[in-house]
Amino acid sequence: MSLLSRERTAFHKEMIRSELLCFSHASEKHSRMHKVDNISCIADVGNRASVKIANLLTQKVAEAVGKTVSKKAKKTEGQSAGDQFEIQCKKFLEATFFETQNLRPGNWVISKDSNFLGNYEQFSHLLELQKLMLNNNELKSFLGDGYTIKPDIVIARTPETDAEINKVQTIVDQKIATKTPIRSANHKQPACPELIMHASVSCKFTMRSDRAQNTRTEALNLIRSRKGRVPHIVAVTAEPMAGRIASLALGTGDMDCIYHFALDELRSAYLELELDDAKDTLDAMIEGKRLRDISDLPLDLTI
Repeated sequence: MSLLSRERTAFHKEMIRSELLCFSHASEKHSRMHKVDNISCIADVGNRASVKIANLLTQKVAEAVGKTVSKKAKKTEGQSAGDQFEIQCKKFLEATFFETQNLRPGNWVISKDSNFLGNYEQFSHLLELQKLMLNNNELKSFLGDGYTIKPDIVIARTPETDAEINKVQTIVDQKIATKTPIRSANHKQPACPELIMHASVSCKFTMRSDRAQNTRTEALNLIRSRKGRVPHIVAVTAEPMAGRIASLALGTGDMDCIYHFALDELRSAYLELELDDAKDTLDAMIEGKRLRDISDLPLDLTI
C-alpha cells in the first residue's frame, strides 16, 4: 500500500477512534423528520438531504477502514469539533508532506497555533502595523481586523544558510542576491530568521454560507497583504452537501483548491442515493479543478 493510501486510511481511522466522526442520538423531532435514530456529526440536522448524505458517507468511510462509528448521546460542539478536525488535518500533513522531500526539498515547519500573519516573512510588516493599531483607535477602526488573521494550519519554510545554498557550487556571495528571503543572511537576525509562509490551510469541518464567506475573506486578505509570493491558499472540509462546498469552491482568484476528507466515498454516496443534481455539481467542481480528495493535497503542496 502506498504512503498516501496508508495515511488517508489512518486519518479516517483516527477521526473515528477520537469520535470526531460519529453518530449522535436523534431528538424526537429530528427522528420523526428524517426517520432515523442516529444522525452523523457532519450533518445539518435541520436538512433532510444533509442527514441522508452524511449518514451514508459516514457509514462508507467506516466500512472502508473496517471500523465501527461510535453512537453518542450528543454531538460534539461545533468549535470543539473544528479544533479536533484541524489537529487531524495537521497530523495527516505531517505524515505525508514531510515525505515529499525529493519533490520539494527544504526545512519545513507545520504549525496549528500562533499563526499570526506577522510572524512570517511575507507579512512581517504587519507587526509594525499591529503596534500602530494598538495605540490608534481611528486607524484600528479604519483597517478593521483583516490584518489579525490566524490561518488554521500553516506550512512554512526555514530560510537557508549560505553554506547550504553553496553546497554543490558557489551560487551566492556577500555582494550578490542581498534581498531574497530564502537566504538567512538577508534577515535581521540571521541566526533566527523569519519563516517563509508556503501554505495556508483553512479547515472547515462542516460549512454554512457564512463560513464560506469568512474563508474567502481570509484568502483575499492573504493575497492583498503579502509582500512577495502568494502562499498556497487551500481549504479542507468534511461537508457532505455539494451545494455548500460549491459556495467556496466555485470561482477563481482567492482559493487554490478545496479538498474533501473523503471525496470518493462522497461521490459513491450520491450515486447510491441517486442524487443526480448533487453528483453533477460535484463532478463539475472536480472536472473544473476546484475540488480534490485530501490525498491530493500533499503532492499539490510540492508545486
